[in-house]
Amino acid sequence: MQFKVPQFLDIEDKIFGPFTFKEFVYLAGGAGLCFVLYRVLGLFWGAIPILAVGGLAIALARYRPNNKPFIEMIEAGFNYFVQSKLYIWKIRRNKIKNVQIANENNGKNVLNRDMVRLSGNKLRDLAWSLDVLDLNKHRETQSR
Repeated sequence: MQFKVPQFLDIEDKIFGPFTFKEFVYLAGGAGLCFVLYRVLGLFWGAIPILAVGGLAIALARYRPNNKPFIEMIEAGFNYFVQSKLYIWKIRRNKIKNVQIANENNGKNVLNRDMVRLSGNKLRDLAWSLDVLDLNKHRETQSR
């Protein structure tokens, strides 16, 4: 016995022409609020708020940054501004450069190991160079 498996569950149904129910509610609510602003403020004083509300309604209905609804972006921005933030101050010491000092015994310049520190980038580069095989040597051993 075969059963039909539902597909495309994440796609909302188009109920009102080309709009889903949510999109229709955003557009209808925006149009209603624009009408209220027009009746209360008039066309001259209400032009800027009407354009702002209309633009927000259209953005909520149709704009999908990063393939997510615009309302989620507004919610994330609101949560960011409302939540408390933790600022941590770290003292950064000056980077100690490779210091070479003269060796008193033989007059050569040697590296002072106490003064040298590996930064994250240098350590990562060193680990990478140790992990990666030299392809030429690897090919020579395979051809033998």
